[in-house]
Amino acid sequence: MLDIGYSLSRRFPDPPQTDYRRADVRALRHDLFSGDVYLADTKADREVSTAWGWVPVLDFAWALCDIVEQIDQDPRGNRSHRRQYAELDFTESSDRMLFERRFGWVDVEADWMPGDEPPLTFSHSLLRREARDFLHDLIADLADMHEGLADNPVIWDLQARFPRL
Repeated sequence: MLDIGYSLSRRFPDPPQTDYRRADVRALRHDLFSGDVYLADTKADREVSTAWGWVPVLDFAWALCDIVEQIDQDPRGNRSHRRQYAELDFTESSDRMLFERRFGWVDVEADWMPGDEPPLTFSHSLLRREARDFLHDLIADLADMHEGLADNPVIWDLQARFPRL
C-alpha cells in the first residue's frame, strides 16, 4: 500500500502579505508552502522522505503527477518491457528522487538512500491514483489555510489537468 504525505515547515512560513488568489505559477510552485514530503510503502514499513523543511510541497505534488504521466508514454502500457525513467530534482540541492517503470511497476528511490537499500516498488496505476489524490487533498488543505487559494486560476487548471481517478 502507498501513502504519500507532507508536513509544512514552521521555519519557512509564507510571506503574510501573499495574495493567494493572484499568486502566479512560479510563486505557487517554488516560493510558497515549504515543508517535507514522503512516499511510504505501508506494507513493507519503508519510506522515501525528505527532512530539509524547505521542499515546495505543492510543487512536489504537481511534479509527481507529471512524472507518473511521463513514465506512461509507451503505447504498450503495462505490457511494455522497455524501461522508462524520470527524475524529480529538488531545486535547492543536487538531490533527486528517481522513478523507473517496467511493465506495470514503478521503482522509486532517492539519491540520499543508502546504496544497499532496495527501491520502493508500486504498481503504476496505484502510484497514479495516489499521486492525484495527494494533489487534490493537499490543495484542499492549503485552501482551508490560505484565503483565496481555491479561487486561483492556476489551481483550477492544475485540478482539471490531473483529476481524481
